[in-house]
Amino acid sequence: MTTLSLAYMAADITALGILVGALYSRRHHRKDLVAAYIGVNIGVLAVTLLLSTASVAAGLGLGLFGVLSIIRLRSTELEQHEVAYFFAALALGLLGGIQTAPLAMVAALMALVVVSLWIGDHPSLLGRNRHQIVTVDRAIPNEAELRARLEALLGGTVRSLTVQSLDLVDDTTLVDVRYTLPSAPAPAVPAIQPRYEPLTALR
Repeated sequence: MTTLSLAYMAADITALGILVGALYSRRHHRKDLVAAYIGVNIGVLAVTLLLSTASVAAGLGLGLFGVLSIIRLRSTELEQHEVAYFFAALALGLLGGIQTAPLAMVAALMALVVVSLWIGDHPSLLGRNRHQIVTVDRAIPNEAELRARLEALLGGTVRSLTVQSLDLVDDTTLVDVRYTLPSAPAPAVPAIQPRYEPLTALR
């Protein structure tokens, strides 16, 4: 393995450390996906390095990636930002393994991938937007009435809603709602005072 190959690998591992260690783990705290991102990145890097150094046909490499692409990930449901981190980890591995481009260009592209996720997944970007699946304890077929009920319940402005189930028998409405919280924090709820006297006062 040449010094240039080690430099490409070091660039990939550095970008992966920033992506997983500095961004994902601090923002989302899922240890299982940290291991998955590292495994995907290093695995793709190893396969790409092997294909780039071995005298194999391009069809074999495409076939190998085709076999890898049909493997189904049996896990819990992933959020969209977690899927984005998967693609970023895979892209970093490919960039580090394919050594046809200059190292400076590869490092710049890796930095672009990491920075794009740093911006796109930043907590301050659309930080007041929320998404929930809500079961309302009434069957409300009227959308305007349902919107008003959800805004009073959630304490925000409903941006979009989709009724998933309108149960007239059980008198419930299942709705997928996206809403925005107000800019000013909600007033604090006063603590409930106990209705009993302390034991010291009874002595």
